[in-house]
Amino acid sequence: MFSFILEWYKAHISYATIMLCMTIESTFLPLPSEAVVPPAVWFALDKGSMNIILIVIFGTLGALIGSLINYTLAYFLGPKIVYAFANTRFARMCLVTPEKIEKAEQYFVKHGRSSTFIGRLVPGIRHLISIPAGLAKMPLRDFITFTVLGAGIWNIILAILGYVLYTQQDMLGKYAKELSLALLVVGGIFVVYLIVQGMKKNNKNGK
Repeated sequence: MFSFILEWYKAHISYATIMLCMTIESTFLPLPSEAVVPPAVWFALDKGSMNIILIVIFGTLGALIGSLINYTLAYFLGPKIVYAFANTRFARMCLVTPEKIEKAEQYFVKHGRSSTFIGRLVPGIRHLISIPAGLAKMPLRDFITFTVLGAGIWNIILAILGYVLYTQQDMLGKYAKELSLALLVVGGIFVVYLIVQGMKKNNKNGK
């Protein structure tokens, strides 16, 4: 998968592409940032045609734009429409459910305004934390400040990951089979978890 992403980036990558992908990642669409920034850094180191600092900057700008989209929609549409959308088939295809939005809301209530900063570093919360911020009508200036700080730190972490992966190519090649097997095992466990959760939910709804 990582090799495929790298090949695609070689043909299409640019600062605009990185910004676009990170914009998508920060909305409700399921595009992980881990598949955007690290490969971009890998390509930058391999070809020397891009600047890593600019990758982080444009990635953070894209994250802000995507977060503003969620924030604006939630701000003006309100909780009823947001939760109604979360109940649609399209939302579930995007891995967005009412339960996930409720979880993000609870996180926002618990941590307050700083949740838009801390939440950017938490898996499962990162791309949805802007929705409760919009529902709570958080001041736009505060939202932008905390989002940029959180997204910036996360993108720096991803950039470091991309750098480490690039500098450890020999080790990756040496243990490629073991790493692939480990990923398959983790993926299998995750699929089983989703199936079990789905069965529990169906049983609950049946009652």
